[in-house]
Amino acid sequence: MTVIVAGSVWVDPAGRDPYVAAHQVIVRAARAHPGCLDLAISADPIDPGRVNIYEYWDSEATLNTWRAQSPRPEPTTASITSQNVFLHEVSASGPPFRATS
Repeated sequence: MTVIVAGSVWVDPAGRDPYVAAHQVIVRAARAHPGCLDLAISADPIDPGRVNIYEYWDSEATLNTWRAQSPRPEPTTASITSQNVFLHEVSASGPPFRATS
């Protein structure tokens, strides 16, 4: 069963871009890791303090293996002030838009 980790974290707006940049090492390494189907840590286009988190893994076991060996982000002074991130177990997938008749 595939899993998705998705949500947002909030940091001080002045520290958001450095926070995102500090996590590039994780994004690059995760995307090269077997079983990572996609991963993004990105600045939100509307909220200046919001960072969007999206991880898509072929299994929770693969995600746990990754977490055990994941590199640490580059040092930054930005710290998370709030977060809303969840792990979702995906039981079925399909096209995002379904044809109606």
